[in-house]
Amino acid sequence: MNVDVIVPTYQPNGTFCLLLQKLQEQTFLIHRVIILNTEEALWREAVERYPIEKALELLPCPYELYHIPKEEFDHGGTRLFGAKQSEADVILFMTQDAVPADAHLVEQLMRPLESADTAASYARQLPREDCSIVERYTRQFNYPKESRKKGKEDLPALGIKTFFCSDVCAAYRREIFEKLGGFETPVIFNEDMFFAAKAIMEGYYVYYAAEAMVIHSHNYSVRQQFCRNFDLAVSQTQHPEIFERVRSEEEGMRLVKSTVRYLCSIGKPYLIFHLGMQCAGKYAGYFMGKRHKKLSRKQILRCTMNRDYWVKIWKEADK
Repeated sequence: MNVDVIVPTYQPNGTFCLLLQKLQEQTFLIHRVIILNTEEALWREAVERYPIEKALELLPCPYELYHIPKEEFDHGGTRLFGAKQSEADVILFMTQDAVPADAHLVEQLMRPLESADTAASYARQLPREDCSIVERYTRQFNYPKESRKKGKEDLPALGIKTFFCSDVCAAYRREIFEKLGGFETPVIFNEDMFFAAKAIMEGYYVYYAAEAMVIHSHNYSVRQQFCRNFDLAVSQTQHPEIFERVRSEEEGMRLVKSTVRYLCSIGKPYLIFHLGMQCAGKYAGYFMGKRHKKLSRKQILRCTMNRDYWVKIWKEADK
């Protein structure tokens, strides 16, 4: 099997250069790299500041660069466009800030996809050096050291985690991806999870490949947590067939309780206040997102991380 790597970019920087460098070192030879850049002017500014063009020239495979206007970007649609430019057996989506931890990332993601019943495999995310203690533990909680093949039979034990998948770094068997219609579009959030849920309910499997590792984390502010969870809740209300079957709130509470125990065990209970502020932001955003249909357009734009998504769907609705 061969693989194309697809990377959406927006204001790429030195981390993106490092990603390209790490792709050069992979033990599994990449067929092609497809870059989906938002705003051509911002790309030109980036290549003047960072050695992006040199990093691209050193790739051991061809690359293609597509520029997309900001108002046309969509989490599902843009990636779907990239998939249509590929003829590879496997399409590997990454974000511009996910850096391979070693030379075996692609190799480890490809291995599970040798099974014809596996639709996707996704990587373990390790925290960056500047990652906060709370976020570092969240990474450990969501991305454990043990790999797991997840299917419909795991729903009673894993709940919503059965459908978890992350396009920060996830590979898809092209045949199954196309058969199931690829990513939803337009979509505000969770295009990866929606596809994983569809695949699993159709009898396929999603594989969490803990041996495939990328370095990726964020230190979100309370405000950013609010906006992110607002969009998360909006996406869930749009798919009751998934989230009424397996609720995500229980998994959130399990994470909070586990984090409190962890902070106490390492002698840093004072960080529980910081955790509480983060949780308050998350819950408030989630609460508002679940009730977004009751909000005005102005209020929604204050809550969301994805303003262009709303502008796009309102424009269509007003026609």
